[in-house]
Amino acid sequence: MSHNEKIRIGIIGAGNIGSVHATEFSKLAELCEIAAITDAYLPLAEERARQFSIPLVAASPEELIARDDIDAVIIGVPNQFHAPLAVQAIKSGKHVLLEKPMGINSEAARSILCASEASDKIVMVAHQMRWESIPMQIKEQIDRGELGRIYTAKTGWYRRKGIPGWGTWFTRMDQSGGGPLIDIGVHMLDLALYLMGNPKPVSVYGSTYAEFGPNRKGIGTWGKPNWEGHYDVEDLATALIKMEDGSTLSLEVSWAVHMDTDNTPFVHLMGSEGGASYRGDKGKLLTEKFDRAIDTDIVKQNDDEGERLRLSRHFLDCIREGKQPITSALTGYTNNLILDAIYESSRTGNEVKLDWSSQGGDN
Repeated sequence: MSHNEKIRIGIIGAGNIGSVHATEFSKLAELCEIAAITDAYLPLAEERARQFSIPLVAASPEELIARDDIDAVIIGVPNQFHAPLAVQAIKSGKHVLLEKPMGINSEAARSILCASEASDKIVMVAHQMRWESIPMQIKEQIDRGELGRIYTAKTGWYRRKGIPGWGTWFTRMDQSGGGPLIDIGVHMLDLALYLMGNPKPVSVYGSTYAEFGPNRKGIGTWGKPNWEGHYDVEDLATALIKMEDGSTLSLEVSWAVHMDTDNTPFVHLMGSEGGASYRGDKGKLLTEKFDRAIDTDIVKQNDDEGERLRLSRHFLDCIREGKQPITSALTGYTNNLILDAIYESSRTGNEVKLDWSSQGGDN
């Protein structure tokens, strides 16, 4: 498309995350316009349309996807609907920005990957943590070789009391695909693999536990509980992921746990020449010089425009320039493959080897 043409966007899902996307893309009015919105609950879509001056409320996702005057769709709906809507949108010639996790499981994610490989459309997963100021600064140092070879990493996010929307789609396996592992674990997994240089994961050993949710304990403030509903997902997951190059990643996440935790996400990278640590809004580079430990703080710039705005701009740039997003369909599929393997390992008690054969290109 020509550079002076605005990219016309349709938003599917007018809830919390849909509203976040509407806010950010509205700030890029010189590059795009939000042309339509829809939601399973239409009054909410109508409210957002008023709030963000969106001209059209479509009656359904199908109707929005079918419109010729829409170039790209943003999908922010429960996980079970990600793949069917994304595949439909790609086949209708639309670019797609998809909330995480890419699919409810790796089979769903693979259907998106195959559709994206068979088309020239941009498919991007909205992993905003990759665009946070501190991880970006750490990545810059890694790319300059400051850490040397990263041979192991540890990542996680322990929430002490943070079960979201008990009884809603969040806590129902058939609608969400899992608990904290697929909800917040996918962010940490995605960020850690990216900072490690996208090594190819080959095997996984993991366990999941549900000690709080089934007893209606550990309830957080996100979402409105539905006490008529049910809870059949984990509330804590732990895993060790081995890569083809011998490096390892340990992942630990919870929605609820009895632990002295500050509830912030973290990544610790350990390299042959140096290390790096990211914890919420703080970062550090760690190395040794003249036999002494040297730590350098990494800080966020005061005028930081924010990770969500950078993510939105990246999506529009990829569409304009026809380039692969850094959170491509392949990275989304890789994450889903690992998540599935952790659940399977927990069920069987065994290590699970990742099967890359059923996937199109090589990693």
